[in-house]
Amino acid sequence: MEAKNYSSNSGFILLGISSNPQLQKPLFAIFLIMYMVTVTGNILIILAIHSDSRLHTPMYFFLSNLSFMDICFTTVIVPKMLANLPSETKAISFVGCLVQMYFFMAFANTDSYLLASMAIDRLVAICNPFHYDMVMNPRRCLLMLLGSCTISHLHSLLRVLLMSRLSFCASHVIKHFFCDTQPVLKLSCSDTSSSQIVVMTETLAVIATPFLCILFSYLRIIITVLRIPSTAGKWKAFSTCGSHLTVVALFYGSVIYVYFRPLSMYSVVKDRVATVMYTVVTPMLNPFIYSLRNKDMKRGLRKLRDRIHS
Repeated sequence: MEAKNYSSNSGFILLGISSNPQLQKPLFAIFLIMYMVTVTGNILIILAIHSDSRLHTPMYFFLSNLSFMDICFTTVIVPKMLANLPSETKAISFVGCLVQMYFFMAFANTDSYLLASMAIDRLVAICNPFHYDMVMNPRRCLLMLLGSCTISHLHSLLRVLLMSRLSFCASHVIKHFFCDTQPVLKLSCSDTSSSQIVVMTETLAVIATPFLCILFSYLRIIITVLRIPSTAGKWKAFSTCGSHLTVVALFYGSVIYVYFRPLSMYSVVKDRVATVMYTVVTPMLNPFIYSLRNKDMKRGLRKLRDRIHS
């Protein structure tokens, strides 16, 4: 109990991206620019979608919410990381650590479910186009969004309640730039074997379910597209999925690497790099991925630009 009180009162020290003093200013500048690009780019995507009535479709409904979630879960991490870079203490309270963990997982998991919802949208659009409006109606899209948020927040609540019961009696230095599950578990002097099993099981359920949904959707899409006789028709169908597949590969590649391994295989340096990929890099690239090769988004952004200038 004393160990638990110690951690609750003293909190933790976030080691950050690097402990090298000479790298603090360059890292601060790099991550500040990346954060500003992330927020600005995703806000522009949201505004462009809402300002162009031709983008008021299920696909862009999910994309605008994905952009909003990207802003949210990046904001949970990056401002605190930026504040700690020039600081000597780099402290975060025990409650603050749990709050950061809760909202990060809630927004990141909602991202995952939204990517699955977008895959389902492409599946219906390509494999069952004549019933698209009936299947992907506004009510169903809203229910998919609410379901994604509800499941994600329940998962986050379970994880935080589990972590709050652990004791921390030795080092309270988190070798990471935010309060993530694996580095916090490494600090606990409690028996974490049962906690690791619960964490791995519910992570598998929450992350693998949308991932398998995406795989199934694209398997069906590939089978359907291969039946199209013309090469132009095949290319047109696949071109509507390219941006989404790129984001899925970036997001899930790093997430699977970080979370679907035993705690004994946890590597501080490698996991930091992989975590930066899906927490900072992917949200920053999403606006570019979805707009550079998307004629509808380019038109929406031009319309938004003209409206601002006028």
